[in-house]
Amino acid sequence: MPIQHSRVTGIALLALATTVGGQPVEANERIRIAEQFGITYLLLHVVRDQALIEMLGAERGLDIEVEWRQLSGGAAVNDALLSGAIDIASAGVGPLLTVWDRTRGSANVKGVASLGEFPNFLLTNDPAVSSLEDFGPEHRIAVPAVGVSVQSRFLQKAVADTFGLESYDQLEVNTVALPHPDATAALLSNGTEISAHFSAIPFQYQALEQEGIHKVTDSYEIFGGPISPTLLYATERYREQNPEVYAVFLEALAEARDYIEQDPASAAETYRRVTGSQLDNGFLTSLITDEQVSFSLVPRNTYPLAEFLHQVEAIGHLPQSWQEYFFDEAHAWEGS
Repeated sequence: MPIQHSRVTGIALLALATTVGGQPVEANERIRIAEQFGITYLLLHVVRDQALIEMLGAERGLDIEVEWRQLSGGAAVNDALLSGAIDIASAGVGPLLTVWDRTRGSANVKGVASLGEFPNFLLTNDPAVSSLEDFGPEHRIAVPAVGVSVQSRFLQKAVADTFGLESYDQLEVNTVALPHPDATAALLSNGTEISAHFSAIPFQYQALEQEGIHKVTDSYEIFGGPISPTLLYATERYREQNPEVYAVFLEALAEARDYIEQDPASAAETYRRVTGSQLDNGFLTSLITDEQVSFSLVPRNTYPLAEFLHQVEAIGHLPQSWQEYFFDEAHAWEGS
């Protein structure tokens, strides 16, 4: 099972990393982690709320300082990673593929794990829009980062499938960069230029509860099934120079995944506590337990996007498989 693979891999790496010459390592370490908005990042919220990195590190003689950085959009996350402002990035598969391609042979950025499988909805408040063909020059579509965010890449893929590969960026001029909370507020207000939003959970479900909001398409429809839209990734240098902290981080993710799966109602409370969300706990729990949602660490269905990005020359190198843009620890997993 993938869960067993991820736990065994993490334990094996940890055993190697936390002993030198048979003696336990004692060190002061640091890890800086980027997070964004939405339940997509619930694994990180649990890790943060329960201080899992600090706790697991202390059990192994490590005093780990954990810093959390709130960012929005893959472009900002990639800039922070490459400038050395963060150690662990969390963003869409599109931003990972972009920075992986850009840093091959230098920083060698690769994936660490998935944050789960979640559908992303393209929503609109315009009753005249029921398909991509209905978007005109007057429409503005909110995405976290224009051109490079995972929602932007999903939109490009949908446009290519509808109008032809050569027209993949046809709606890019319509897109506007906004964090999900701001985009949701703008869409619901019906008083701004924003008439559509390529959203994420929980915001998309919150919006759909309001009259006049409907879905145009979603990522599962675009890719023919569930996809891991958001991933964790890091530079090769950080992984190699901080093996014990990196291993503890993997273990913390596995602990958080188990917690969410075993007690989704408490995980929903964690989301409310960490983010300050006012959404009803029952509503959040229903999202966490939705059959379309999974908090697996195993990447799923990411490679078709890699192929698409290579076709439109957004990345120069076509990976041979998903494993090429993930670190070795993930290779035992049955990902895609």
